[in-house]
Amino acid sequence: MSDRDKRARDLRMYFIGFAAAVALTALSFLTAILQPFGPAGVFAALSILAFAQVLVHFRYFLHIDLSRQKREDLHLILFTGLIIAIMAAGTIWILGNLMMRMM
Repeated sequence: MSDRDKRARDLRMYFIGFAAAVALTALSFLTAILQPFGPAGVFAALSILAFAQVLVHFRYFLHIDLSRQKREDLHLILFTGLIIAIMAAGTIWILGNLMMRMM
């Protein structure tokens, strides 16, 4: 595969990713504005759309897929997300406990 073919393939992937990201963002805004499912349904729909947005960014912009050489990068990103989630949950738990003690 020539260098020109690789660039064309990468450019095509960026355009597909951009179109998918714009479509998912538009769907999220429409869901939030129109609220077709009620409050709980809107929350579920926005959560699903957000997860799909993350997958689109991983695949089309960060070029992370399930191939063997990219798995290490995916593990690093998932571990970083886990550490951030643990820190955020711990902070919320501690602040909630302090708030209850102050009342």
